[in-house]
Amino acid sequence: MTEEQLSSNHPPLPPTTEEDRFSWLRLLRSRKVGPATFRRLLREHGSVQNALAALPEMARAAGIEGYEICPPGVIEAELKAAKAAKARLLCLGTADFPQALNDLNDAPPMLWAIGDVSLLHKPAIAMVGARNCSSLGARMARGLAKELGQKDHVIVSGLARGIDTAAHMASLETGTIAVMAGGVDVIYPAENTELAHSIATKGLRLSEQPVGVTPQARHFPRRNRIISGLAQAVVVVEAAAKSGSLITARDALDQGREVLAVPGHPFDARAAGCNLLIRDGATLVRSAEDVIDALPPQQPKLFPQDEARGETIPPSPANSAALHDEVLLRLGPSPIAEDQLIRDIAASAGEIGPVLVDLELEGRIQRQPGGLLSLAS
Repeated sequence: MTEEQLSSNHPPLPPTTEEDRFSWLRLLRSRKVGPATFRRLLREHGSVQNALAALPEMARAAGIEGYEICPPGVIEAELKAAKAAKARLLCLGTADFPQALNDLNDAPPMLWAIGDVSLLHKPAIAMVGARNCSSLGARMARGLAKELGQKDHVIVSGLARGIDTAAHMASLETGTIAVMAGGVDVIYPAENTELAHSIATKGLRLSEQPVGVTPQARHFPRRNRIISGLAQAVVVVEAAAKSGSLITARDALDQGREVLAVPGHPFDARAAGCNLLIRDGATLVRSAEDVIDALPPQQPKLFPQDEARGETIPPSPANSAALHDEVLLRLGPSPIAEDQLIRDIAASAGEIGPVLVDLELEGRIQRQPGGLLSLAS
C-alpha cells in the first residue's frame, strides 16, 4: 500500500466511459493510493473495478484496519465542482493527456485543466525562480519568456509570485501553462487572481489535485515534478541554495530534461542556487538563444496518429527487431543519455521508445537516474 517506483512505463488503458472515469477518480482519491500505486493496481487486477474491489483486503493485509475506499459522494462533489469551474478531466493514455508525462513513473493518472489543452502538445520550456526576486531577475524572466514564446515555445511555471509571475505575464499571448499546487480552481497566491483568470482565457491552468483543494506545503514538491515533466528544459532564474526551484531542477535531471540557470552575483543569496547549478554542470543562460541551443532535437510524437480513426500505428515488427539489436550494440556498462542514444541510432523517439520498454522488461537494459541507460549488469 506504499507508493513505489515502477520499472514499466506502460500506461494503463484509458477510461472510455463516464463510469470508468468516475471509478478512476474513486481509486486515485482513495487513501494510500498515489500515481505509482494506481498503475500497479490496474496492472495487477486488470481493471479499475477489480482494483477497487481488492483494495480493502490489500489494506488489511498491510496492517491497515478499517480501510474504506473513497466514497462515491466525494467523487460526485468533485465532478460537480469541476463542472462549475468549467474544468476538464484529462486521463492518462488519452489523446488530450500531455505526452511529455507518459515516460514518468509517477505521472499523475488524471489532471484537471481549465483553458487551452492544445498547449500541452507544443514544445515547452519551464521557468522557475525566487518568489522574492530582484527587479533584474524579474526583467530577465520577462525577456526570456517573451522571446522563447516568440520562437514558438510554451512557457510552463507554477503561478507563484516573483519569477513565475513574470514568466506567465510575458508569455500570455504566445502560450503559457500554470501548474497549480492546489485545485485548478483555487488561486494561490490571491494577488495572482487576475493573472490566473487571464491564463484560463489565453493559456492553460493545470492540477492533479481535486477541484476545490487549498494548496498545502506538501503539494508544492509534487507540483514541481509536473512543471519539469511537461518541458524539454527547465530554466532557473534566481534561486536560493535551498529552494523549491532547486527541487524542480532535481526533478528535471531525474526525468532526463535539460537544466539551465541564469548566473548571479556571488554576494546575492537569491543567485546562490543558480550559481551552484552552473558549477555542477547546468547550462549558463544569458539569452533565449542559449536556451534554444541547449534543447535536444525535436522528435516526432510517440506514434503517428491516424486522425480519421483515432488509432496509433506502431513500428513494423521487422524494423523493431533491427532496433532491438542496434540498441544492444550501442549500449554498454557505462550509462548514456536516452536522447544521445536516439541521435546515435538516427531513429525517432516513437520507434525507440517501445524497444527500450521491451528490453527493460526483458532485463537486458536498465534505467539509471537522470534519464540514463546502460546494459543490465
